[in-house]
Amino acid sequence: MAKFRVGVQMHTVRDFCQTDKDLIQTLRRIADIGYDAVEMSPVGCPLEPPRLKEELDKAGLTLCSMHLSMQHINERTDETFGLLRQFDCRHVAISSHASDGDGYRSLAAALSRCADILFDSGAQFSYHNHSWELERFGDETGLDILIHHCDEKVNFELDTFWVQAGGGDPAQWIEKVRGRAPFLHAKDMTVVDSKTQMAEVGEGNLNWERIFDACRDVGTEWVIVEQDQCLRDPFESVDTSLRNLRNMGVAS
Repeated sequence: MAKFRVGVQMHTVRDFCQTDKDLIQTLRRIADIGYDAVEMSPVGCPLEPPRLKEELDKAGLTLCSMHLSMQHINERTDETFGLLRQFDCRHVAISSHASDGDGYRSLAAALSRCADILFDSGAQFSYHNHSWELERFGDETGLDILIHHCDEKVNFELDTFWVQAGGGDPAQWIEKVRGRAPFLHAKDMTVVDSKTQMAEVGEGNLNWERIFDACRDVGTEWVIVEQDQCLRDPFESVDTSLRNLRNMGVAS
């Protein structure tokens, strides 16, 4: 069975990254758990990019994807290219929001411009969804509009929890972005005290067999573990997700 490359989104452990010392310790803890890649923004973190790269190297971690704003890409293009080179990173992702169908069409045009800029550097560019993109505007959801109106260079870093939270089927939406889904954000969904909660991969109710079959079918390369909120210690959560991914046979 083909396996995916697996990383962790550092937003999951953000409370342990507020100082340079804490961030360095956190990177080492992530590596000790068994991850060899992280997704984060090198802009605005406690460590300046050169020092961050040094500490990633010491921990044996790569920066597989970075989150940057559209403003940064458009207005600080040379700096963006420099960061991609410095971290040997080939993927940038962003999230955004629009209030109606016209807003999503305008967003699609803006995303397409960013993808064009990054394409010249050899980098991939992806849009990361939340639940609000599943709001319907006539016959289409906001996410449908983005898929149909974005340039083909725009990829989609679909988030399993947020698609399900919006009433969608994660596997079905993965199929909709065939060839444009190099990265997947993986978090599970469970119910605790009658309330929907985020959970570690394999600890909730999502159909991971279907999700990963769809990922293989459309050419997904990376699975990025992320939990915006954890019901236990965040390091225990990312450990549990990685262990379950290995038990499922989809991670090394």
